[in-house]
Amino acid sequence: MAMSTSDSAIPVEEQAKLVESSKRLAAYQAVKDYLVPTYTRIGIGSGSTVVYVVEAIAALGPGVTSGMTFYPTGAQSEELIEAAGLTLQAINKLPTGQQLDVAFDGADEVDDDLNLIKGGGACLWQEKIVATAAKHFVCVADFRKLSPRLGTSWKKGIPIEVLPMAAPRVLDELKRMGSLNPRVRPGLPGKAGAIVTDNGMWIIDAPFAPLHLPKDSASGVQAGNEDNGVWQVDALADRLIKIPGVAEIGLFYGKNGLEVTAGAQKPVVAYFGMADGTVEKKLAA
Repeated sequence: MAMSTSDSAIPVEEQAKLVESSKRLAAYQAVKDYLVPTYTRIGIGSGSTVVYVVEAIAALGPGVTSGMTFYPTGAQSEELIEAAGLTLQAINKLPTGQQLDVAFDGADEVDDDLNLIKGGGACLWQEKIVATAAKHFVCVADFRKLSPRLGTSWKKGIPIEVLPMAAPRVLDELKRMGSLNPRVRPGLPGKAGAIVTDNGMWIIDAPFAPLHLPKDSASGVQAGNEDNGVWQVDALADRLIKIPGVAEIGLFYGKNGLEVTAGAQKPVVAYFGMADGTVEKKLAA
């Protein structure tokens, strides 16, 4: 995901403009391809790229959007939906047995198999609820988020939402599993203590060595071995969610919406705005 020109050769302000432009390009293309005019229930995720997703949807005009209802993953996306004049509804109001037609959300990192790390903004639990409620989950990101393996460029760690009283024990277990200096995420500057999620939980960020994919087994590396801390994505996710005190994890893994009819955590497609002004589209296998 390196820029076509060396980062050091581009002024900081120009780098920032390039990143924002790439997010916008990816968002508009994703909406163009996957927001079918007949859809009525749309999930809206969190993060900086989603700002442009909502912008692209609103640009379609009320002739398209008036019959649509939008389900946010948190306070930020709720505000975006309302500010755009779109119809807002909470995900817990989605009738039993019904699904969202599509959900758009960003990611902190995306690997070759479209596994995701999410939760940099501490909304991972709501994001997973909305994504798994959708028939099709569409990921939108910029070129910096595209990696061969999770943990390659996103070094902050896998976000894990935990019960505060369980945090010390969870940290101990993560270290035994090979996590590299896991820690409770601090609150905002000037605010003492840990960051508190919308659910009253804490976030632990747990760095691991880059996570393997099934095809990596040919390399002879033992994945899922607590002694060397090398894990396959699915094996690590399964182990993390079983730790007592863990509410949810920021690994989106397993099946996609083409493989199962409900509950998919992985996107069916990911759009990346690239540094050269193009949009790269990665489809689920």
